[in-house]
Amino acid sequence: MKITNVETHMVQIPLKPERRMKSSLGQHIVSPYLIVRVVTDDGVEGVGEATVMPRWSGETVWSAAALIEHVLAGQVIGRDPTDIRGLAYAMDRAAAHNWFTKAAIEMACWDIAGKAAGQPVYELLGGAVRPLTFRCRFSLGAYEPERARRRATELVEEGFQTIKVKVGGDPDADIERVSIVREVAGPGRDIVIDANCGWDAQTAIEACDRMRDLNVGVFEQPTPDGDYAAMAQVRRGIEPEVMADDICFNMIHARELIRNECCDVISLYPGKQGGIQKCVDIINFAEQNGVACSIGSNLEWDIATAAMGHVIVACKNMQVEKYPGDVLGPDYHEVRIAKNPIEINGPLVTITDRPGLGIDVDWDVVDQHRM
Repeated sequence: MKITNVETHMVQIPLKPERRMKSSLGQHIVSPYLIVRVVTDDGVEGVGEATVMPRWSGETVWSAAALIEHVLAGQVIGRDPTDIRGLAYAMDRAAAHNWFTKAAIEMACWDIAGKAAGQPVYELLGGAVRPLTFRCRFSLGAYEPERARRRATELVEEGFQTIKVKVGGDPDADIERVSIVREVAGPGRDIVIDANCGWDAQTAIEACDRMRDLNVGVFEQPTPDGDYAAMAQVRRGIEPEVMADDICFNMIHARELIRNECCDVISLYPGKQGGIQKCVDIINFAEQNGVACSIGSNLEWDIATAAMGHVIVACKNMQVEKYPGDVLGPDYHEVRIAKNPIEINGPLVTITDRPGLGIDVDWDVVDQHRM
């Protein structure tokens, strides 16, 4: 079986008004992403998704489409789609970085491999180590007090046991928001905070000390991208555990995080890591070094969400029971691009045991929202 064609489809879908995200990185109101279809000479097709965001990885839907059409497609056409490592090596030799773009092709090839084998991707990764249904946290944006109180109340009513609160801006406003969420959530639910690289080390430590009575369990990405020393300083200076996210895209980053004792947990997901296999490799490396992993989100649609779910189900060190992740992206959007969407019921997400990623794209919806 050989790859014969790689198609790109630029699509734009708005978020539901009540779920529009606001963080130290800015606002997320609409999602312009890229859907990739990989075709083989055996007639087996796979789909992938580049959940691009320029302020996150530097990629855009236009750069992703251009890179695939003019560089990466030429590297993978004619190759065996089940040779995942070989495909990744060829793409990495042709272009640096561009993690979400490469991940779209790679997850489409996993989809093909699963369909060809008649197995879900999690079986190809070694089999299920946890149920196909898992619990998620909810990320509450950096909202003003009234909206934060309203959303926190709704999340409690929906059954969320863990709420992540976006911080990283003005510490006074952020601490007020976390205080409101704790008041609404009560003492029995977990609160995580996420600065998205928004604070320096001293600000993060001081803010965390001021929140000592709010029982914050995990502080995600307190300091800027690339500053391992600052993150290690925060970890030494606060009581909550520290989770790395925005600072970790590849294995080199993971090694530096662990070598510098920067974190207790690493937030990973296939798009950010450049593909399912690279994500799994980091999960296994972290496990060997006694560091837990959880799943993060870029507000994916159903294709990339399915890829995330298969990694969760197959990887023991993806410790979502202790550190619930974000796998709710499709439910943030006004339209679903799948004929058989991922099942999302409040905090509970269920993936399918159908072959491949288990997602059938609704190409009519894609055409209706094409850019």
